[in-house]
Amino acid sequence: MVNVIRVPSPAKLNLFLHITGRRENGYHELQSIFQLIDLYDWIDFKQTNSENIEIDGIGSVELEQNLIYKAAQILKPYATTPTGLKISIEKHIPMGAGLGGGSSNAATTLLILNQLWQCGLTIEQLAALGVQLGADVPIFVHGQNAWAEGIGEHLTFIDLAQKKFIVLKPDCFISTQLLFSQKTLTRNSKPSKFCAYQLTPSSFGNNFEPLARSLYPEVDEAMQYLDQFGTAKLTGTGACVFIELTENLNVNDILENSPCKAYLVNSLQESPLRKFKVC
Repeated sequence: MVNVIRVPSPAKLNLFLHITGRRENGYHELQSIFQLIDLYDWIDFKQTNSENIEIDGIGSVELEQNLIYKAAQILKPYATTPTGLKISIEKHIPMGAGLGGGSSNAATTLLILNQLWQCGLTIEQLAALGVQLGADVPIFVHGQNAWAEGIGEHLTFIDLAQKKFIVLKPDCFISTQLLFSQKTLTRNSKPSKFCAYQLTPSSFGNNFEPLARSLYPEVDEAMQYLDQFGTAKLTGTGACVFIELTENLNVNDILENSPCKAYLVNSLQESPLRKFKVC
């Protein structure tokens, strides 16, 4: 039986987020760019002799609602060598922040257990299972930056320039359901292409940003603060906001004077999990 396996689970930024339509089933069509960043949760996997799956580190989430647990359950029917598990998570990605922490944790679980349990599934098969857990899960399964369409599951992998970002986490928890329920939410942005984004990235925003700013004063405060140094953007449905770092900025001053928790992060070309093999 393998000893404890410790792996990073990366976060992401949405460099923009447009809603381009709505399906009959209520799901929204969107376009976005997923940029992986080097802000990580760390997850330890240890196989046990019991049949149980234990998870430590997210006490505020019921076990059956935990995406790590759900990922394990969805993979179990494919397991050649199923075992019990003790999974511990060291959280660094803030929850409810638009950084994809829960989706990343679920994807990491799929990737590691596919090896530990000898499921033999391909990355494409794991990504298809991941959609059942959340629209953001496939991007973390593939571990590559991507132009996303559909509900976020149709991915075109892209090369993005190496960048640094300052990310602020306002002291609030945004309700995605509340934002989607607002009648003033723009749901008919004109579909675009990656080449158009490359020409004028600053013209690509986030349809949820005006609502997040009006409903959550903490988000508005964080964006006003970052707007002094660049073009502040909301990631996902929030609450985190970010700017791209430029050479003339005094990073330490920006971080020290931030009205809320602040992070300096680097972009990733790919997830470190893409090359990880269980020994």
